[in-house]
Formats: sequence, C-alpha cells, structure tokens
Amino acid sequence: MSKHAPEPVSIFDPRIMGPALVEALKKLDPRDLWRNPVMFSVEIASAITLVTFVMSLSGANREPAWFTGLVSLWLWLTVLFATFSESLAEGRGKARAASLRQSRTDVTAKRLDKQEFGGSYTTVGASQLRRGDLILVEAGEMIAGDGDVIAGAALVNEAAVTGESAPVVRESGGDRSAVTGGTTVIANAIIVRITANPGETFLDRMISLIEGAKRRKTPNEIALEVLLIALTLVFLLVCANISPLSIYSVKATGQGAPVSLTVLVALFVCLAPTTIAALLPAIGIAGMDRLFQKNVIALSGRAIEAAGDVNVLLLDKTGTITHGNREAVAFVPVGGHSEHALAEAALMSSLTDETPEGRSIVTLALTRYGFKAESVPADAVTIAFSADTRLSGIDTGGKQYRKGASDSVVAFARKMGCRDVPGELREIVDRIARAGATPLVVARDCEILGVIDLKDIVKEGIQERFLQLRSMGIRTVMITGDNPLTAAAIAAEAQVDDFLAQAKPEDKLRLIRENQEAGFMVAMTGDGTNDAPALAQADVAVAMNTGTQPAREAANIIDLDSNPTKLLDIVEVGKQILMTRGNLTTFSISNDVAKYFAIIPAMLLSIYPQLGVLNVMHLATPHSAILSAVIFNAVIIPLLVPLALKGTRFRPLPAEKLLIHNLLVYGLGGIVAPFVGIKAIDLVVAAML
Repeated sequence: MSKHAPEPVSIFDPRIMGPALVEALKKLDPRDLWRNPVMFSVEIASAITLVTFVMSLSGANREPAWFTGLVSLWLWLTVLFATFSESLAEGRGKARAASLRQSRTDVTAKRLDKQEFGGSYTTVGASQLRRGDLILVEAGEMIAGDGDVIAGAALVNEAAVTGESAPVVRESGGDRSAVTGGTTVIANAIIVRITANPGETFLDRMISLIEGAKRRKTPNEIALEVLLIALTLVFLLVCANISPLSIYSVKATGQGAPVSLTVLVALFVCLAPTTIAALLPAIGIAGMDRLFQKNVIALSGRAIEAAGDVNVLLLDKTGTITHGNREAVAFVPVGGHSEHALAEAALMSSLTDETPEGRSIVTLALTRYGFKAESVPADAVTIAFSADTRLSGIDTGGKQYRKGASDSVVAFARKMGCRDVPGELREIVDRIARAGATPLVVARDCEILGVIDLKDIVKEGIQERFLQLRSMGIRTVMITGDNPLTAAAIAAEAQVDDFLAQAKPEDKLRLIRENQEAGFMVAMTGDGTNDAPALAQADVAVAMNTGTQPAREAANIIDLDSNPTKLLDIVEVGKQILMTRGNLTTFSISNDVAKYFAIIPAMLLSIYPQLGVLNVMHLATPHSAILSAVIFNAVIIPLLVPLALKGTRFRPLPAEKLLIHNLLVYGLGGIVAPFVGIKAIDLVVAAML
C-alpha cells in the first residue's frame, strides 16, 4: 500500500456497523432483493415458513410451533446476513467518500477573458464554470475545477486527492499538465482550461465510484450468477418432487408421515448456493475498496476483473523498471583528450540543463574534478534539446559546447569542420550501451572529447516481482525509447521476458493489437497524450493522475500516486478478486455434502428407518438435525464476511497448482467444516430442547 494511501477502515468500526445494519434492513425490500435471485428465493422461502409458523400456533400445522418458528427465524437471518455483508462492503466505501466530500469546498475562480497573465477576469463560483473556460490560479488559491495547464508552471498541493503532502509541479506543454479540482497552488501562477462541467469532475466520479452507486456486475460475476440460479432451480425442482414422493411412500409402506412444507423449505434453502450468493456482491465492492487503499481508482468493476485475467504486461522502462533519473557515473575521453578537458566541456554543456541527468553531470564534474560552481555566462545562448536534433548545450565565449546522441554530435562536429572521428568512439558508445547505460557524446566546436556514461538503475526487488508474474504465466514486455543495445541490457538485468526498443506510439498500439489477436489479455500504463491510443486499446489501461487529460480519459484505472509500478499491484488485486470468488464458490457448493447427511435422513426417517445409517453425525433428533443445518447455513455467511472483504491471500502460482491448492483448502474445507459445525450446533440445540 502507498505510504500516503487511505488507511483501511475496520469492518467492526461502529460508524460503519450501525448504518450497515440499517441499510441491510432496507435491502430486505423485495423490489431491491430481486437483483440477487438466489437470496430473493430464500426470502420467499422465509415468508412461507412464517406462514407455517402462524398456522402452527393455531394448530393447523402438524409441525411443532417452536420448530417452525425457529426455522423461520433463521431463514430470515440468512437473508439479513446476506444484505448485511453487501451493506458492510458499501459502508466502507461510503465512509471514504464522505471524507472526500468534506474535502471539497465551494471556491471562487478568476475566469479570464483572454489567455494572458495580468489580463482582465471575472470572479465566479466553481459551480458556474463550464468546459472550455479559462481561469487564473495564483499562489495560495484552490483550483476550482478539473483542467489542463495551458500557460505557466506552479507547485501544487494534491493532498486532497492523493494524500501526498509533498507538492508537485504542474506545467503546460507536457505530460504533467492535468490538474484536479480541489487541489491548491502553493507557488507561482497558472492558467487552466476547464475540462469538466460541475458534477462531472474527477472528484465527483471518485465519490460516486467509491460509494458503489454506479457499480455494474462484471461479465464473470454475471456468469457465476447464472450458474447459481441454475443450481437453485435444480434444487427447487428436487424439493418440489420430494413432497409427492413422500406421500406415495407413506401409502406404499404404511408408516411415517409425508414431508412437511417447513422441512421442504429448509432443505431447499440449505441446498441452494446461499453462501456465495450472499457474499458475491460484497466481494466485488470490496475489491474496488482494496484498490482505493492503494490510491488506485478503478472506473469499472470490469477493469479489475480484466486485471485478474491479464497474461501480458507492457511496462515503461523509465520510472517502472528503473528509477528513471539517470545519473552520470563516469567521463570516458577519446582521441587523446584528458578526462579533465572532457569534464570541463560536459560541465559547460550542462549549465543550463535543468533535467535530473543534466544536474547529475554538473554534480559529477564539480565533485570529481574540483571545478568551482559556475554560473551561466552572461553571453551564453542556450541550445535546448529537441527530438529532431537530439543534442543540447550552450554557445559562450566564442565556443560551442554540445552533448547528445552519438550520431547527432558526430554530425554537429562534421558540420563544424571536423574531418576525423576518433576511432574508439563507436566501440566506447557500444560498450556503454551494452552495459545498459546511456552514452552521451560531448563536443567542443569541432572536437569530439569523449563520452558521458549515464547509468539507469534498475529498481531493487523488481526481478522478484517479474519472477512471481512469470510463475503465474504472465509475460512481461519492457517498452523504452532507448536504442536496442541499451534496452537489451536493461531487459536482461531486470529479467523481463521481452522488450520493445525505440518505441513510438504506433509501435505500442501495434504490439497491443498483435497480442490481443493472439488471444492474450493486455495491460499497460501511460501518462502522455501519445499514450492515449494504446491505453484505449489495452484491456487494462492504467493512467497516471499526473498525466494528460486524454490519457486519463482513455484509461479505465487511475493511479492517484502516479506510480507506474502500481500496475503489478493492480494485477495482484484483480487475481485476488477472482480467487476469492472461486474459492468461496467452491466452499459454498462443497457445504451441501454435509447437509445431505443431516436433512435427508431426518426428513425421511419415519418412512424409511433404514436411512438412519446415513446419520453419520449422530444428530439427536430429526428436528434438531434440520434446525442445526439451517442455523449453520445462516451463521457461515457472517463468519465468511471478513474473508470476502479482505480477499483470500494472493499466491503467485501457476493456474493448475493454484487450482489444486484451492480445491484442497476450500473444497475439502467446505466438506469438513459443515460436519463439525452442524454437529456442534446440534449438541447445543439438543441440550436446550
């Protein structure tokens, strides 16, 4: 979980338990409960037993009133426990949404007439802003709505959204131009173009999603629900046929009594897959909540579910696999030049370079070679880096200092009159690239002085994460703009399965489509406008909150911390949801085995005494046996609620090994637990009767 992520909310928090119980009672309304067909059928069964209880009180039913009354009570509790589990899951989300809602205030905004600092503006309320409006936000002011910075740069406190107290830079013209309403500018001023109407902001969507108001059932959830309905119908038909069969058997044997309606209803409820039907809504809601604990917002349950099925991960090298800020570690001279001369030229070419790489070159030259900190010369002309030239530097004192890609600097030197390129240059550049570093060639006028070794550090522990993914059958692909030699070295060190070097937007899109056509589910991260097409194509698309508006709109998952490695956590949460759903389904269906040995002998024992051999649990009486099964069927639901909300522990194992493990734990456990539970309850019930 992120250091600044929301703290988990305890399910036993009184602030959640009380409202959840009230909501659970409201959900007993048949107009709401019919969306869960299995539990809706249990509610109908509960109503039937309530009628039989009233009939027993008047003597119109042959079953004792205490028996029908207790069966009816526990059937109603079964339905209540089901609605309570869903309300409890929703309650945690509503508690988080409430804290977000409190962080919003109705602020005013300076709506500009023209896109210029110092121009005229009109003060309006945030609710009056519309998509396309331009607003000026100065130091100390809150940003009134979601938008993109189109002019200026500022430090912004985003604690209201991410929980991170450290300010971040938001500026125009890059991949960090998006701003969120409710955040505060700390320093400088920016002009923001509003991108969302009131009620459509990112914070509004977050609140709605966290509350679960717009949660839709996922395809897997719908498929599982269809299976549960089918099983329920089968058991309904079985129970419906037992009644005429028992009547016929009584006539044929001349002994016993037909199975009563109360017993038939109890049998139906115990055999129906009530456990998983009760917990299914809570599992999905809790999954979205667990992601939010990691400061990740899933825009749909389908996105989380798809994350659980992912088998190809596309990851950017910079910031995901490596730390991202490459550092200068060595100066390698060529052509007989000294390290001192190379370091001096590298220092001069980097004086105006404010990138982390440029700052590291200055630091290395100052600390290793004893240069004094230099200010930028008054006559200096800055040559900014561009994708076309692929070099940068300054012109000062009649000299031109440049650093950049090997071929670009060689072309510059030749343009300046250099005829001979040092013979060892190519070998040194290739050696540094093969080692996974980035070579920057340095020139002063027409002289090529040497190479700067920029090291890109692979994150500690990333190899173990990729090993876990590989053990689960997930293939990892590193995407980078580096040359193939550098990319191959980093890929080998990080132990990814494949890489795509010198990647352009169309290359990413093509790679995703190729994998999807091969039948794979693909996930990727991105933050720039050029990532938007690939994000829109990916099955699981994670956009950074610091990214551009097009990137965020193309994605189906937003990472508030803007940490690309979160993709690995998202996949784990997705798989955990699928595992939890599968495990509890296995447990629920396995439960029926013990109930056969409890209820069937009890309800037919008077007709067929030979069935007493099936009473392997040696339950006291037919009434106590049936009541014990009904009670166990009810209490197992709240006992499993913490597991449904927390999720089963994630195990990075191949699918076949995971299946065997889960069958042993939840399949065998689902068979054994009811035998133990029903017997224990029977001892208590028999003692009380």
